[in-house]
Amino acid sequence: MSVVDSRDERDAGQRPPPSPTHPEALLSTTGLTVRFGGVVALNRLQVAFRPGEVCGVIGPNGAGKTTLFDCLSGIRAPTQGTITYDGLDITGRSATWRSRRGLRRTFQHQQTFGWLTAEDNLLVALEWRGGGGGLAGDLLGLPSRRSRERDRRRRAQEVIELCGLSDVRRELAATLPIGRARVLELARAVVDPPRVLLLDEPTSGLEDAETEKLGRMLQRVRAEEGCTVVLVEHDVGFVMRQCDRIVVLNLGAVIADGPPDQIRSDPVVGTAYLG
Repeated sequence: MSVVDSRDERDAGQRPPPSPTHPEALLSTTGLTVRFGGVVALNRLQVAFRPGEVCGVIGPNGAGKTTLFDCLSGIRAPTQGTITYDGLDITGRSATWRSRRGLRRTFQHQQTFGWLTAEDNLLVALEWRGGGGGLAGDLLGLPSRRSRERDRRRRAQEVIELCGLSDVRRELAATLPIGRARVLELARAVVDPPRVLLLDEPTSGLEDAETEKLGRMLQRVRAEEGCTVVLVEHDVGFVMRQCDRIVVLNLGAVIADGPPDQIRSDPVVGTAYLG
């Protein structure tokens, strides 16, 4: 375990009062800045995501969308600023710490474990919780281990059915067409129930019918798991149909934030992106 993770475990319960900037947010940023040399990818960004909503993040190439996701998920440390999750400052927390506390992410380029079956892709996402009984459980097949294993497989089966993957559960992930692989990534991200789900370009490479199916699956996951979904996506029509709220970025800053109808008619958004 790293020094960061050790510190995380010790003070995970020490939470400051809710941020006055985003009092109702589950996940938020304050003054978030990322610089790459002389390039400012995020410029004192303030954005908030509320419990249970589906929020789209859109903007032109170079707006800072993926950089924002990298910071939220712990892959990249910001140059300055604060990230708050459930009232806790997590700016210095590791990606592992965040993931294990329900902050999950998918990537623009699909990243399934191709050498594993679809079912095993889900089971591996539950391994970090342990099998019960430690080494003795492994060697002796203790009841606690068998019970934990049954629970893991039951949960994996629930999510396989939720995401419509029953017919490919025993297929190797590498053999799945891109549409099913995208759904498998979504299933793997939610099998250990998330609190926040960050989806980076989930419709990339999909046909229209596959995109619509993914949208229906997304709404089912939101409804049944009760999680907040943050969606970075270039397919503006998909975002307008799926999201309760849309945040528009340009040059690393928020230029608009509101419901789809408001964003669609915003002249600043039209000039910067939609036009």
